[in-house]
Amino acid sequence: MRTTSFLIFFGTVLLIYFSINFLIYSRGLQAFSLSPAWRKSYIAAFWLIVSCFIVGEILEHTHSSLASEWIYRIGAFWLAFMLYFSLAILLIDVIRLFNHFFHFLPEMTQTLRFRIGLFTVAFVSLVVLVGHINALNTRVREISLNIHKQIKGNREMKVLIASDIHLGALIGENREERLVSIIKKQKPDLVLLCGDLVDGDVASALRKNLGRHFQEIRTPMGVYAIPGNHEYIGGIQKTLPYLESININILRDKTLILPNGVQLIGRDDRDNRRMGEETGRKTLKELMNGLDKSFPVIVMNHQPFNLDEAVAEGVDLHLSGHTHHGQLWPLNYITKAVYELSWGFLKKGDTNFYVSSGFGSWGPPVRLGNTPEVVVFNLKFDEPTL
Repeated sequence: MRTTSFLIFFGTVLLIYFSINFLIYSRGLQAFSLSPAWRKSYIAAFWLIVSCFIVGEILEHTHSSLASEWIYRIGAFWLAFMLYFSLAILLIDVIRLFNHFFHFLPEMTQTLRFRIGLFTVAFVSLVVLVGHINALNTRVREISLNIHKQIKGNREMKVLIASDIHLGALIGENREERLVSIIKKQKPDLVLLCGDLVDGDVASALRKNLGRHFQEIRTPMGVYAIPGNHEYIGGIQKTLPYLESININILRDKTLILPNGVQLIGRDDRDNRRMGEETGRKTLKELMNGLDKSFPVIVMNHQPFNLDEAVAEGVDLHLSGHTHHGQLWPLNYITKAVYELSWGFLKKGDTNFYVSSGFGSWGPPVRLGNTPEVVVFNLKFDEPTL
């Protein structure tokens, strides 16, 4: 049954992928048929690039190597080009529709089509380049919060959260070192990694020995993480030993009490059952059973669904990632429609919510309309009563 569902899903994805690419190919063929040589070169180059994402994905899961990484990298960038070529075609068609009624464009010769094609390629390439540069520049966002509960010892606590790191073929050692450098500079009391530490299959991370720099992190209260959907995509039974080998404490439906009395809950990802786990994750009510709600409660939950559940259970701080805030404009409008909170801070009742746009990226290492981030919470608690 699961095999059948996977084949249907995979077949649907391939159908959509090649349908969009065929549209782009057809319109490009009209532009780049200036001569037989141009036409042949275009056809060969186009389908070679289009095949890179599928071939790269397969090779990265079966025979990960430097060659497969670069094939996948080209294919991943192509996903961003696909999106913006599709939008460019839509814009051109709108202009053509207006021209049909108002006749303001010159006669469409093959030379003019060729020039429009070159301009479109150049413009989309510039957009993707700007998005790639943006994806490499991480912003540190600081948020100060007052939580009206008491803790033991120091009333202040610095918590750093990062999500959606996506270590693998595209997010490598340089980005890992960048994150560790930020953490060291911020000197937090506690580091929380809110899912998708790896980008699916761990083969690339193991081959490049990624994650070893996380072992350099020293904090008074530790480093904790939760699984995201990508840990399940790559196979949770392979991913967990890898994460534990780099000293990451994984909380899968677990609750622990920190030295200052703060109660930390790490939820398993909601995709666990869909990805073949025998038992579903626990409810938040089950995880909070027996906790002392007079002390603060922090919840890590990768996918920000059902926020009212946290409000009803009296959670003080609820942290998520997953959305990437769309990653590529205008996909942020889709994530805004799907999630009550696609990115940023929200307070409902006495519960503070934050959804991070993430540190890394999935697919194309490109971001437009949002920036990668690491978030630092400066928490202040109530003074002890005499």
